[in-house]
Amino acid sequence: MNLTNQYPSLKEKVVLITGGASGIGANLVEAFCLQSKRVVFIDILVDQAQKLISDLERKGLYTQPYFYKCDLTDIKSLKETIAKISEEIGTIDVLVNNAANDDRHDFREVTVEYWDERIAVNLRHYFFSAQAVYPMMKAKGGGSIINFGSMSWYATHGGMPGYTSSKAAIEGLTRGLARDMGADNIRVNTLVPGWVMTRRQLQNALADESARNKVRDSQCIREFVIPENISAMALFLASDDARMCTSQHFIVDGGMI
Repeated sequence: MNLTNQYPSLKEKVVLITGGASGIGANLVEAFCLQSKRVVFIDILVDQAQKLISDLERKGLYTQPYFYKCDLTDIKSLKETIAKISEEIGTIDVLVNNAANDDRHDFREVTVEYWDERIAVNLRHYFFSAQAVYPMMKAKGGGSIINFGSMSWYATHGGMPGYTSSKAAIEGLTRGLARDMGADNIRVNTLVPGWVMTRRQLQNALADESARNKVRDSQCIREFVIPENISAMALFLASDDARMCTSQHFIVDGGMI
């Protein structure tokens, strides 16, 4: 972790990150633990969550995060979990809607049930998480919601229409909620990562060395995008330094799209 900026405004805030056990989410948890006393993440991956907590504890430099197991496709459970977090940790100031899954699928073989499952995994819980934190943010006089988008639909990636449709819709959701919540000083933005070199990507058969180099060479900045680059933007958007940033999408992709 090599993030140099400190945001004093985040120190006392309660930060909730969805899908924080692995990938970009795990880096987000670590980054916010360097800034805030109360970082909470929810995920269904218990083993990976416990490993992340152990890894951070071994480093000895971080506020330890709180973990709550939750299946984000179960909206009733999601709402109950958010309510429990607000009771046990504190009412939420920052929501980072990060959780998603970009499993590939052939559009010719997609069933109604699979389509609905893709929307549930990649879009539906973003709205209901925002809906659940809205009353507590309003009562506190404001807050920040960061919805994670994707460059995939900008770049006309095929092979995953359920995912790209969801990620395109997130930007519409962001802009609508920014208007609805703006009067209550709640900011809503989309963070759009490029092709981020997470462990999963490095182990992905679709991301061999040739493919990675092709992606890097398509960028204006010829360096791989890494999770820390994404976390740096998330920290800014969560902080009071971004107090006039809302209803926008912020692309962190080295200039690919």
